[in-house]
Amino acid sequence: MAEPTIALEIFRYHPEQGEAPSFRRYEIPYREDWVVLDGINYIKDQIDGTLAYRWSCRMGVCGSCGMMINGTPRLSCAAFLREYFPNPVRVEPLAHFPVERDLVIVMDDFMHKLREVKPWLIRGQETPLSEGEYRQTPAEVDEYKQYSMCINCMLCYAACPVYGLEPRFLGPAAIALAQRYNLDSRDEGRRERQEVLNTEEGIWDCTLVGECTTACPVHVDPAGSIQRAKVTATVDWYKDVLLPWGKR
Repeated sequence: MAEPTIALEIFRYHPEQGEAPSFRRYEIPYREDWVVLDGINYIKDQIDGTLAYRWSCRMGVCGSCGMMINGTPRLSCAAFLREYFPNPVRVEPLAHFPVERDLVIVMDDFMHKLREVKPWLIRGQETPLSEGEYRQTPAEVDEYKQYSMCINCMLCYAACPVYGLEPRFLGPAAIALAQRYNLDSRDEGRRERQEVLNTEEGIWDCTLVGECTTACPVHVDPAGSIQRAKVTATVDWYKDVLLPWGKR
């Protein structure tokens, strides 16, 4: 009895060769326990060693193997071939990003926006180590823990129609990570971040489509973080109007 196979249609693009982007079809063995990444690795190892893509942990932790799989942004290490068998699987680089080669995208815009929101603890004055740690209660940790789970996979950017139409938009992951620190009881940099978040290209560009939350593989809920940031910015505005002398 012939071994079952499944077809992977892979996006190929080698700009240094001056070729237009195209799709190549590869027939690979079908294994029920294989994920799409296993299939791509098989192609790389057994059929076509020129295929370029990113991956690392194969455990849904590193976030590096995000791709468009049959038009949906997913981690290729978490998308099982059995979800698509016996139909072909089309694999493309993440949407809304420039393509460097094959399935490898250019991440520069995301990294720039990540730096803009300053995703680290900011304090006006550091307490000496001799005075002990910055302690938090379990409730204080729970306040921001969900947003700290982001793995920077950028699936939310590929799913976001606003980012696709308006590249200046900060984007879901960057805003969620800003909220992670804004809600941290040890942080004192919220006002500093608001200069970037509370802008047309920041939280106010979001139209609450919610596709970012749907695409998130670790349930960060970036759409929810953006709406919380909008509420905070609105409250700040009213306080500025009603308490212009700064008593808050």
